[in-house]
Amino acid sequence: MIIQIENTNISADLVERFFTCDIAQCRGLCCVEGEAGAPLEKEEYDILRKILPAVWDDLSPEAKGVINKQGVGYVDAGSDIVTSIVNGKNCVFTYYDTDGTTCKCAIEKAYKEGRTDFLKPVSCHLYPVRVTQYKDYMAVNLHRWKVCRTAEILGVQKRIRVYQFLREPLIRKFGEEWYNALDTCAKEYFKL
Repeated sequence: MIIQIENTNISADLVERFFTCDIAQCRGLCCVEGEAGAPLEKEEYDILRKILPAVWDDLSPEAKGVINKQGVGYVDAGSDIVTSIVNGKNCVFTYYDTDGTTCKCAIEKAYKEGRTDFLKPVSCHLYPVRVTQYKDYMAVNLHRWKVCRTAEILGVQKRIRVYQFLREPLIRKFGEEWYNALDTCAKEYFKL
């Protein structure tokens, strides 16, 4: 089933499935695993270049080397702008906690510490939802993979659906009116 709101086609997975990030279990692997960096909106590339001084000291020497060589992002095989990555894995904007086991976002850290007013790329904020722009509409889909299995389990335990967990980033991307329409659709869907 597809839910249509404005110019978006939303997978029913967002209202049917459960999800709550479980960083204690996954250790931030979504910022490490994958074939490319995080998708960037056009203006986000420029924002990342602008805020680079605010996050620079939190980045690894390897990440700094990649940024110095190719910049904060690149165009991937699918012609999308994505964040640069280190050794085919870590996003250049990652850092590890003090015990070295959990991968975290240096951009989000700088935001929480008041060093920047940019939270992080919207694709990161929305994860595990991926948005694909087509000519006449945007597809809003749930990306499922083994890295987030514990988040699905925790979501089931807490009874938090994907769209509920992602309320803030969905509003950031599409607006509060859009989110409220999705919430209404979800409530109607479960009455059937």
